[in-house]
Amino acid sequence: MKRLKQLSKLLLITAVVFAGCEGQEESLINDRLENNPIENPSNNYTAGDADFSNYIAIGNSLTAGYMDAALYNAGQQNSLAALMNLQFELVGGTENFDQPDINSVHGFNTAVPNPNNGVILGRFKLDTSIPGPSPVVGGDQITSYNGTTSELNNFGVPGITVGQLLTPATGTPGNPAFSPFYARFASSPGSSTILEDAISAGPTFFSLWIGNNDVLGYTLSGATNSAILTSQGDFQTRFSGVISTLMQVPDLQGVVVDIPPILAVPYLRAISYDRIELDEQTAGALNQAFAGFNAALDAIVANLGHDPEDAELRKVEYSVGNNPILIIDDNLEDLGPKFDQLEQASAITAQQRAALAPYEQARPMQGSIPQIGDELVLLSAGSVLGTLADPNNPQSQIGVVVPLGDQYTLTRDEIIEIETARQTFNGIMQQVVQGANANGTRIAFHSTNSASGTFSDLFGLDGSNLGVSVSGVNLAPDFSPNGVFSTDGIHPNQRGNALLVNDILKTIESTFGATLPEVDVLNLPSVQICAGDCASQQGGS
Repeated sequence: MKRLKQLSKLLLITAVVFAGCEGQEESLINDRLENNPIENPSNNYTAGDADFSNYIAIGNSLTAGYMDAALYNAGQQNSLAALMNLQFELVGGTENFDQPDINSVHGFNTAVPNPNNGVILGRFKLDTSIPGPSPVVGGDQITSYNGTTSELNNFGVPGITVGQLLTPATGTPGNPAFSPFYARFASSPGSSTILEDAISAGPTFFSLWIGNNDVLGYTLSGATNSAILTSQGDFQTRFSGVISTLMQVPDLQGVVVDIPPILAVPYLRAISYDRIELDEQTAGALNQAFAGFNAALDAIVANLGHDPEDAELRKVEYSVGNNPILIIDDNLEDLGPKFDQLEQASAITAQQRAALAPYEQARPMQGSIPQIGDELVLLSAGSVLGTLADPNNPQSQIGVVVPLGDQYTLTRDEIIEIETARQTFNGIMQQVVQGANANGTRIAFHSTNSASGTFSDLFGLDGSNLGVSVSGVNLAPDFSPNGVFSTDGIHPNQRGNALLVNDILKTIESTFGATLPEVDVLNLPSVQICAGDCASQQGGS
């Protein structure tokens, strides 16, 4: 089929990712030019009522410096926590901000399986010939941290939920909650907890950005694994426990950051719901092939009392140009029993009934849903869209003839479920912080959902254009050369971290009466391009 073969490229990205990327070479620097310099003290910066003398950071991958699907040196060095501490230094903050150094240029890619040839894959870079991310060949296994845990300042652990801050299982090999990223620096793997280790460092000020993974993991499963979506009750108990424990430390102050609008990240936006592009001949042939399916839907409406609106939702009718992806929606009624009744009534043959089997819960994706927008496709779908479900059947293109699996999409109902959970968790976080501040403000609460914040500007949530302008340079909400997301499509890159830090600093200033310097966003690198070192350039995947 014309142009459908283009869909099978690994992690295919929409062309819009690369729109408007002027000055690409200048932005594709490999290393940070230099640390953001400490600004002139004459600027009258002050800590206000805050005490930054021993700042610690607690959180997940967003705090640790994980980006491009790996924890690696440059990411750690420009982690959100490290960048924040640089600004605190001028007002009496920690001069030696210790992180559990990973000691790896490319890290260990946790998003893709490693090949069987013994090659270890590292961080993603951007392969512009795909176009899309590809792992570097030459990563490193995750090794133990050789420093002293009690001297650490950054306790960010990639992948963890709120509950994993509180349990020794996070450092216990073989336990479902185990994290090799915590075990490598835990004070006592299997018995210590992240929160205990952080408090043992004797902090005067903390940042806590946690909760993302309590809903993100479920999101990235295509909303197929309900076991990894934290319940409201558990989230309330666990987050309350974290804040209560922190507030038991006399005079400890800090800032709590809530869960950002995760459904807007590039991982869920790079492939549009109407990705199937067809010419007139192909569209006509497909419509002829689906005539039987559409007729069966009409038959169960006419003879079995099936909901006509549901039947219309499921019908497949292709046209010239872009068409919705055909998907499995497990929230739909399973039409298997009704199709069986048609066969039993001799309305269809046994052969026709067998042909209907793949479509019992199938329908085209939807766009422009009121108050929802488009249904979403995970970036991982790029490796299967347009490929053949049956190598011996050229008419078995996934997403066109064979429905795309539920794990690759987020439907209307799933989007509502995920966003409801996120907003509920954010409400809990704000409520718990307000309670902790009842006898005097010790915690600043930073909402990533503020109408005037970075995420709102980046994603155009206020109705404005996508992206932000910094000193005349337009930065995009993607992982293009001018983007502020890393190539895993989920985590900010170093410039993205800087934008977020500047946002959080404003909240700290307003809460504690401080005046703090900003991070120089453009003094940090954005995205790195493959230079012969990626798997995609060596015949790999």
